[in-house]
This record gives sequence, C-alpha cells and structure tokens, in this order.
Amino acid sequence: MQLSWFKVQQEFNLQHIKFEDYFKNIGRPFFDILNKIGVKKNHTEILNLYKKESIKHKRKIIYYYKTLPVLKKLKQKKFILNIVTSKDFKRTKQFLGKNIDLFSNIQCLDIKISGKPNPYQINKIIKKSRIKKSDSVYIGDTHIDYLTAKNANIDFIFCQWGYGKNYNYKNKGKNISDLLSLLKFK
Repeated sequence: MQLSWFKVQQEFNLQHIKFEDYFKNIGRPFFDILNKIGVKKNHTEILNLYKKESIKHKRKIIYYYKTLPVLKKLKQKKFILNIVTSKDFKRTKQFLGKNIDLFSNIQCLDIKISGKPNPYQINKIIKKSRIKKSDSVYIGDTHIDYLTAKNANIDFIFCQWGYGKNYNYKNKGKNISDLLSLLKFK
C-alpha cells in the first residue's frame, strides 16, 4: 500500500497527503478514503494508478505467520470462510493466488453498493451461505471492520496483529492462532 501511495503522490502532486493519512482510513472504499483525506479530483485516475502499482508490488505481500495453517484447519473443521474486502476482485484473486480455494465467498466492493462500514457485503455473504447471523463472526483488523460487524449485528474478533489500533474490543487475538480458541475450537 505504501509503495502504491507513494507513486500516487508523485504522479498527482499529492506529497502533502502523507501515507499515514491514507492508511488510517483503510478498510473504507477507495473513493471514500480520497474524499476523507481531501483529494478533490482525479479519483478514477488515482484508483487506476494505485491498482496498477499494487499489482506490480504484490510479491512483497507476505502472509502473517501461521495464517495458512490456521485457515486450512478451520476449513477442515467445516468453518465457512469468506472474505469481505474493499479491493476489486481482480487484485484480490491475484493476492490470494492458489489460496483462493480456502474461501467459499469473496465479496468485493462494487461501485453500485455502499462499502464498509455499511453491512451490505456481510449480509450478502450470510444470505448466500445460508447461515444464521448468530453463527457468524467478522474477523478484522480495523475499527471500520468493527463498525461493519456491529452494523450487520454479528460478533466481531479484532486481530491485534493487523493494521488497526486496539480500541479495547471485547474479543481479540494477539496472533492468528488465537482464532482457534476464540472460535471455541480445539
């Protein structure tokens, strides 16, 4: 993200908008972030450059330690794993690679729908998966994720190992292995 934002800063003369300003809004739809940080024009061009740069640097993305073994164990135990993201499907698919098969549904942002913290994407996955809200939990690493889960009226687990600041959430894990106990799974 940082490398992509630096390129946007250079190309669109936005050096006055620091990466930290962009970063504290991640989780929201890209155009919402641009509006929040004061970018008034060239939204589509900025998005296109950002996407191009993020794909260019995708090899620098490293999964958190033990992510894949934990996800595989959850899937093996019949947990239905889904993704709700503000990224487009093309980049999401490229970032996941062969690991895309771990997920039953991937709900990417669509221009026609409201993004996080609107619960539309989560509710769509819950309906498609035919599961109860009481059996659903949203696992995320930003306050936007928490608000999205709250708006969807489902449980939330905060990932302290991720991007966001800890707002003293009720359910939280220090690393991905903590999910196994937080999800009442041994």
